[in-house]
Amino acid sequence: MTTKAQPRVRVPAQAKAGEIIEIKSLISHEMESGQRKDAEGKQIPRKILNTFQASFDGKPFFTASWFPSISANPYQSFFFKATRSGEFKFTWRDDDGSIAEHVAKLTVA
Repeated sequence: MTTKAQPRVRVPAQAKAGEIIEIKSLISHEMESGQRKDAEGKQIPRKILNTFQASFDGKPFFTASWFPSISANPYQSFFFKATRSGEFKFTWRDDDGSIAEHVAKLTVA
């Protein structure tokens, strides 16, 4: 069964200059490892999210490479030092070449 990846990201809408904020992401994805077989005994092809990247105003600041051992619906949490207002872009790349994206804005007061 294949479902479309659904990203969910939690980013504070506002922060103080110099504040360290936590960013949490979760994406719904089956993360098929390629190790299992279907009811007919045929191997189910690998289909995982292999790369996660977070960018701020177009500049990547966090990248993770994921492998078949990552669980379904992978969760990623990390920290960011807020120095100015801008826009985050989060990108997940799938083995089949598809990309899931999410955008969030941060206002620094």
